[in-house]
Amino acid sequence: MATDSENLRNRLDRATAHLDPPYAVVDLGAFDANAAALVDLAGDKPLRVASKSVRSRELIARTLARPGWHSVMAFTLPEAIWLVRSGISADVLVAYPTVDRGALAELGADPVLAAAITLMVDDPDQLDFCDAVSPSGRRAELRICLDLDASWRLLNGRLHVGVRRSPVHSARAAGRLAATVARRPGFRLVGLMSYEAQIAGLGDAPPGRAALGTAIRLAQRGSYRELLVRRSAAVAAVRKHADLEFVNGGGTGSVAATRADPAVTEITAGSGLYGPTLFDAYRAWRPTPAAFFACGVVRRPTPDLATVLGGGWIASGSADRSRLPRPWLPEGLSLLGAEGAGEVQTPLTGAPAAHLRIGDRVWFRHAKSGELCERVNELHLVDGDQVVATVPTYRGEGRAFL
Repeated sequence: MATDSENLRNRLDRATAHLDPPYAVVDLGAFDANAAALVDLAGDKPLRVASKSVRSRELIARTLARPGWHSVMAFTLPEAIWLVRSGISADVLVAYPTVDRGALAELGADPVLAAAITLMVDDPDQLDFCDAVSPSGRRAELRICLDLDASWRLLNGRLHVGVRRSPVHSARAAGRLAATVARRPGFRLVGLMSYEAQIAGLGDAPPGRAALGTAIRLAQRGSYRELLVRRSAAVAAVRKHADLEFVNGGGTGSVAATRADPAVTEITAGSGLYGPTLFDAYRAWRPTPAAFFACGVVRRPTPDLATVLGGGWIASGSADRSRLPRPWLPEGLSLLGAEGAGEVQTPLTGAPAAHLRIGDRVWFRHAKSGELCERVNELHLVDGDQVVATVPTYRGEGRAFL
């Protein structure tokens, strides 16, 4: 009897037999199941789709058409403008501060865009930059969200658990910045965001590293307890100066935990739709792998090795093995330690390599989600054993935002 992995490989091979690798596919059954599971995890709190984790307008729209998903978190202002103008969403939060003069000028000159897009701020100098591009009296009012740093700082800041994002860490600092925004003409404070990367973006069960997993879980529990108190205090401090429309938090790896925070009104998720390999190291919820890319076997250097063309689609982040793509199907293949995933060729070892022939496909999974789309112009959408549609990625539409 065939295993689940063999059935998946056979199904993907049949669906894409007419295609020449390399190419990328999204299994719609798994994609939709992941979208539904994230809604269940979020409970009564609506979800923003993180566009950087999808990078295809059609799949962002498919997600937003589902109950429980309501808006977009973009990663650049030009992207946000494009998504609004193309009708994908009328509610787009830009997750990072921007210094794009052209995009800021376009935003300030269009009241429709200004009403739909919210900018991220963590420093008054960013407000000054906006005013330098378009003075407040000569542009539309800009919607503003404050970025509260969600990292856990111990020993008076000497120990930092999490990523280094906003300088706004305390409730007092959040209140001061909120007061500054509230006093500035041409700006309206509407939201607060905090991304707990040390919980949402860090797997708590790294394979083969039990001690590290235990340490990560202890740190995550401590960080979560601290953030519950501090985020609540920060929201209260900010609400003294503005009627907030939303308090955003979380990510794919922390949807259920963030849902339990009463201060949060909405949750962001995106990576869980595709289910990349980084999320294989999570205990609470592991998405079903939905995005794959195929490379063709072009060489047999030895009877025990098979070489595919391409494959070196490396993910951003710390430069370690966790950022490498993983040969997934047939099951049992692995990269060579001395070569890894190559720019033009990737030799593979493992028992199945001996049975691969010239022209066979090897299916890979990317370490992260949306970055896969920077390597291909289109995604082939598979339903069952058929390609039912082919949709462009951002790259395929000529849009390279970062």
